[in-house]
Amino acid sequence: MVRANGKRDVRILLVGEAGVGKTSLILSLVSEQFPEDVPPRAEEITIPADVTPEKVPTRIVDFSTQEQSQENLAEEIGKANVVCVVYAVDDDDTIDKITDYWLPLIREQLGDDHGTPVVLVGNKADLVEYSSLEMVVPIMSQYQEVETCVECSAKTFKNISELFYYAQKAVLHPTGPLYVPQERDLTERCKGALTRVFRICDIDNDGILSDRELNIFQRKCFNTPLEAKALLDLKAIVAKNLEGGVENNGLTLPGFLFLHQMFIQRGRHETTWTVLRRFGYDDHLILPRESLCPPIRVPPGSSTELSAKGLTFVTSLFEKYDRDVDGCLSPSELASLFAVCPSQPWGTDLVGTVDTSDAGWLTLRGYLAHWALTTALDVHKTLECLAYLGYIGGGEESQLSAVHVTSEKQLESPQQGQSVRQVLHCRVLGPQGAGKTCFLRGLLGCSLEQGLPPGHPGSKYAVDQLVVYGQDKYLLLHEVDLFGQHDTAVAPELSCDAVCLLFDASNPRSFEHVARAYLKHLSGSSVPVLVVASKSDRPAVRQDYPVQPAEFCRRHDLPAPQTFSCLVAPPRDVYVKLATMAAYPSLRRLVHVLLVRPMAPWLSRYTSRLVSAEPSAWVGAGVGAAAAALIGVLVIRLLRASTRDR
Repeated sequence: MVRANGKRDVRILLVGEAGVGKTSLILSLVSEQFPEDVPPRAEEITIPADVTPEKVPTRIVDFSTQEQSQENLAEEIGKANVVCVVYAVDDDDTIDKITDYWLPLIREQLGDDHGTPVVLVGNKADLVEYSSLEMVVPIMSQYQEVETCVECSAKTFKNISELFYYAQKAVLHPTGPLYVPQERDLTERCKGALTRVFRICDIDNDGILSDRELNIFQRKCFNTPLEAKALLDLKAIVAKNLEGGVENNGLTLPGFLFLHQMFIQRGRHETTWTVLRRFGYDDHLILPRESLCPPIRVPPGSSTELSAKGLTFVTSLFEKYDRDVDGCLSPSELASLFAVCPSQPWGTDLVGTVDTSDAGWLTLRGYLAHWALTTALDVHKTLECLAYLGYIGGGEESQLSAVHVTSEKQLESPQQGQSVRQVLHCRVLGPQGAGKTCFLRGLLGCSLEQGLPPGHPGSKYAVDQLVVYGQDKYLLLHEVDLFGQHDTAVAPELSCDAVCLLFDASNPRSFEHVARAYLKHLSGSSVPVLVVASKSDRPAVRQDYPVQPAEFCRRHDLPAPQTFSCLVAPPRDVYVKLATMAAYPSLRRLVHVLLVRPMAPWLSRYTSRLVSAEPSAWVGAGVGAAAAALIGVLVIRLLRASTRDR
């Protein structure tokens, strides 16, 4: 079993000058009696996990210059998780050897910046009345790899158990990544990690951890509540030692950092490590790649969406950072939300991609739409963002529970032909100048007059929520340019839920591009296709193509061309039609034709109910067969009328 820090076991190597008592220390620990006859070297000892404080199997390795070579020593140093350099407190020469030989040797084998901790062990403390620590402690400042130093006695068993506990602790909860002894301060990386933890736990985003938030934090990290007296004592200590550490009866960020600094200075750095590991950090205070992007399998033809858990989490973030409760995230509020991420994950093209306020601020509708867009296009980016934002720290083992992978064109009910996907991906294909960008902007209710801000890069995507037969769906539009016979729309780009073929009705050379694209990529495909004639506010012209648009659609069993203009804010009808075609792909002939032709209101309502109802409802009403026959007759008449009109 891999522990929180990834260690399967701990390997402790004891080195030092001959006669300092390395072997005696090991034998005293194991036999609980001082050996009178000491062998040159103890055999490797394995201590089971259930008898160690940290519940990790521990191997103790002795080194003897009498029986082993320098090659053996180099090999053992390389395999060790922690090296204990043993000296005799009554022999100053063995103390000098620490800096003259042993520590330089370890650096020579592992590199100057190696991460293997070292513990200095002063044995034979029973032989002197003084402490050697005054001579040894300065070494800790000179060599950052030295975690701690301890005096003990193999003969009297003083600090024997503590010695090996400290060695184990140096591996599992190293001080180096957290603290700089010379400066008596946290490392910058530790400050950054704890700052992220603070912001995630500051539920109301007021810059203070209240008693309630501290208790939630305590339960997340230690699975136990924080007693009222202990909480008062902690805040009292912080308030006494740090001005501004406690405000409004809660811990500020400086107070939170001071508290962890105090834990480390008092030798309780395992407390800080428990917190950091609970929020995903490894031994180097980095969120590991496998934690940021856990493996996720998305089969070809499948799509990715936020699950109910994911939606709940990101919605709670919006509410947390909407400080003025105006229903929008201002640029500063959005920056604050993503402050725990290494960089701003969303680009500068929010305006024109999702719903925004008149000031260009992100509304909740647009915010959720952008999450839908990101998850559909780059699920790994979503998983990474969720990790930084604290989804795992919120109680989940992995961000995968925040994402749903749809099956390939899966249907909730084959009888209905309804797609289970909540995000419907529609490619908008057309030549340059056909009005694709305006068509995308129209999804957001923008007209041609409502241009983008100066210097805005524009966007190839637009996404918004629509209602399709009483169900909320996200329609994701993706603009794809066509360049005559050498168009850039390749087959993978057309792997989507629906396609909109857009041409300029006022340009005689426009339709041939979409016609060729259809014949090349979509003829015979099961993907629903809707042809849209843009710029309908201008006079329509005859197209320089052997077959005119209406006849082309009739020949290829497509709905009649729809007209579109963005001179004013366009109606949402055409977008609802696209979304409905994508949501009901297997009912194209029925649903799509009825959608694109005007019909009496009563028929529209009845058709809507028929499409969205369970099949059993037809029979249950007692008029199922008659209703089906009636709809069939009406559809046939509409199709015949459509043929005559053409």
